[in-house]
This record gives sequence, structure tokens and C-alpha cells, in this order.
Amino acid sequence: MNRRTILSLASVAAAGAIAGRAYAQQPAAPRADAVPGSVPKPKQTSLGLYMTPREAADVMARDGTRTLFVDVRTRAEMMFTGWAPLIDGNVPFVEVTEFWDWDDKENRYKLEPNATFSQGVGRLLAAKGLARTDRVILMCRSGDRSARAADKLAEAGYTQVYSQYEGFEGDMSPAGHRNVNGWRNAGLPWTYKPDKAKFYLGIGG
Repeated sequence: MNRRTILSLASVAAAGAIAGRAYAQQPAAPRADAVPGSVPKPKQTSLGLYMTPREAADVMARDGTRTLFVDVRTRAEMMFTGWAPLIDGNVPFVEVTEFWDWDDKENRYKLEPNATFSQGVGRLLAAKGLARTDRVILMCRSGDRSARAADKLAEAGYTQVYSQYEGFEGDMSPAGHRNVNGWRNAGLPWTYKPDKAKFYLGIGG
């Protein structure tokens, strides 16, 4: 390798390093233009707005005062599988029935829609001084419920609802473990310790 080739390679490496530093200084952009094919159909929303766990965390760190971040899982999930302290609050999109009835078809406890879901999100929004035109991020277990919840809010007039489409626990591997992706597997902050101020207590709570 001659001296000219070595200098040329050094210049390319230096340019790459400078570009890398410049890129690292730029905030992570939310997936507002995510290609539909890159998000599984059950996780797609009518608004077509998505974020990865890392993107959601970056947005909250950079612009959290103008963003509402809501965990839409059940209270049991929040309590026993952990939750992210970066959320503004928990408003379940669905909940187990009052007497924990069993669903033979789904082979799990029955879930029923939270009739006051939109109102619950609205309360968190108002408490933060935000409007339905401001950015809202929703997170569930693996991205399916947050998509349906986003559609529900879109019907109620919300215009910037992002689904964190990997969820808190992430997708299930062939071995039956949720260790593929998601908030916890991304190494982002989470805890088992409950926080009454952020856990759902119902509309009257």
C-alpha cells in the first residue's frame, strides 16, 4: 500500500468520524414516516406514527414537558412485570373482569375495555398543560394494545399519538420468552417499585 493510498484512507476515516460525531449530536427522530411493512400489521395505527423504545426515551429526555407518555397495560402488569419511571402515568386500555373470569378461547383471564380510557388519558394531558394536538406516546406489553389505544385516541380528536410498537416486555421468541426487543430488553430505566402517583386508581382516584 503506497503513501497516497494510506493518506486517502485516513481522510475517509476522518470524514467518517466527523460525520459520526455530527450525527450523534442530532436528537433521535421519531418514526413518523415508518414504512407500514416495517411495523407488523397488528401494530399499525390509523395515524401511522411509531417509536422504538429508545426513540421514546430520547423524546422524553429532550422534550418531555411537551410530550405525554402513557403506559396502557393493566394494573397487574404494572405491578408484577415492572414499569418505566419515564412515563407520566398508567391508564389501562383493557382490564381483567371484576371477578377475574377465565377466557377459554384465549387461554387467559378475560379482559374488558376500560370504558373511561380516553377520559383517563385526558386527565393526564390536562394535568401536564397539554392539548390533544400535542404529542402522546403509548406503550403496552408488545405493541398491539398501544396501536388500538392510539386509534381510540385518534377517534377522540388526538392528532399526534405515537405507538411505542415494541412495548415494555417486547415480542416473544420461538422459545416463548419475551426477550426479543422492547423497553426492558433495550436496557432503559425500569423498576418493580410501585409509585401511587403514576399508577392508575380509576377516574375517581
